[in-house]
Amino acid sequence: MSGDSCFLPATELRARVARKEISPVEIVSAVLGRAERLQGKLNCFITLCGEEAMAQAKAAERKIMAGQPLGLLHGIPFTVKDIVNTRGVRTTFGAVPYRDNVPDTDAVAVARLRAQGGILIGKTTTPEFGSKCLTDSPLFGRTRNAWSAERSSGGSSGGAAVAVASGIAPLAVATDGGGSTRIPAACNGVVGIKQSSGAIPHSQVQDAFGNQTYVTPTTRTVADTALMMQAMAGEDPSDPWSIGVPVPDYLGVAAPRGDLRGKRVLFCVSPPGRPVSADVAASFKVSLDRLASLGAELEEFSGDGFDIEPIWRAINHTVWRTRFEKLAADHPNDLSETFLKQLALAAKVSGVDYQQAMFDRTALFRRIQALLARGDFLAMPTLTRTALPIDQDLFGTIDIDGRSFDSVRPHWFPWTMLFNMTGHPAISLPAGFGRDGLPIGLHLVGRFRADAELLRVSALFEAASDLLGRWPDA
Repeated sequence: MSGDSCFLPATELRARVARKEISPVEIVSAVLGRAERLQGKLNCFITLCGEEAMAQAKAAERKIMAGQPLGLLHGIPFTVKDIVNTRGVRTTFGAVPYRDNVPDTDAVAVARLRAQGGILIGKTTTPEFGSKCLTDSPLFGRTRNAWSAERSSGGSSGGAAVAVASGIAPLAVATDGGGSTRIPAACNGVVGIKQSSGAIPHSQVQDAFGNQTYVTPTTRTVADTALMMQAMAGEDPSDPWSIGVPVPDYLGVAAPRGDLRGKRVLFCVSPPGRPVSADVAASFKVSLDRLASLGAELEEFSGDGFDIEPIWRAINHTVWRTRFEKLAADHPNDLSETFLKQLALAAKVSGVDYQQAMFDRTALFRRIQALLARGDFLAMPTLTRTALPIDQDLFGTIDIDGRSFDSVRPHWFPWTMLFNMTGHPAISLPAGFGRDGLPIGLHLVGRFRADAELLRVSALFEAASDLLGRWPDA
């Protein structure tokens, strides 16, 4: 398999495997070789599973030659973010105290990919417990952007997005608790979806009822995202939000068929007081024009009242404090200063504050429901600027077109946290490049549990662009 073939979509690899034009051994050997070659440059893996992956590839090849039935992902390599459990494979959560942790079970989403013939090649980098929008940790150092060693990969699923963008594996399991899939997807020019609540079961979360985190796909194409969702979706008794949720034909519905005539897209560049760079604003206009050229009717909506980071933080940091306060007390020298600062912030949130934030979360859901009663989709930029510097401090300032702003979260990704709280499906799609040569993402949001329709619109947008042939040099 040539280097360029490492960028083939999983849907194409799947077809070639079925036609016996390429073998799982060839595919896995090629991506492992690429992973080993690029790891020193990108630092996107914590663990590589070379021997195990090659053994599984040989078994997959024998199954093909024996004429046995094949799963959706037979022989296709995938990676898993290192906060998602993998049976028999080290899962560190990006944290020094868990450097030798080996789960005895797979997360449900991972088990389903394996059951469909997918082959795990490694665990991708994450900041400690997925706790920030930058991918670095005392355990492994910094993960670099696939397009520029001087820029961050984003986070917290930075390793997942970099591995996909750099041609190491076509499919990656990520997670998203406030934008952690969509932020690095936008930074690295790939597709990252945060599906509706319950569409893919989350079997590890401790508060299943109040949960706002998701186990998610990251891929290079919309069709590959549909393929992953087809394999990962479906109810599981561990996740109450998943029970009774039907699994549509993602692969069929998500194809780029038809147009957007009769569909209304409501758009907003940013909430008041959250500026976007000139490059992002220009790219967003081009994206809206592209949607209009597909037949969509466009209507602007007001961003007033959507400065929601304090609500998200009251909920999220309280969860972290409950989970990690004892760990921090037992291992103060093993955890990063940034992680400990975030736990300290939660100490200022009272029980009343937390419950008020949950009330506010419900109000946000109803407000988004009202918008999506007027329109079929929402559109906004994924990020306000391209990838941040590689040495960015979460508690430092953020530069947007030469202007400095405090507080990274609300100024860099003012929109992503909102849809973790409301549960609506939201996707970041490659939309262009800034003058610095780095990717820019378009953020599209669909109606609650209308994930397949969101994928169809995304596939139409993708097909109308010319970005699929442009990948980083490596």
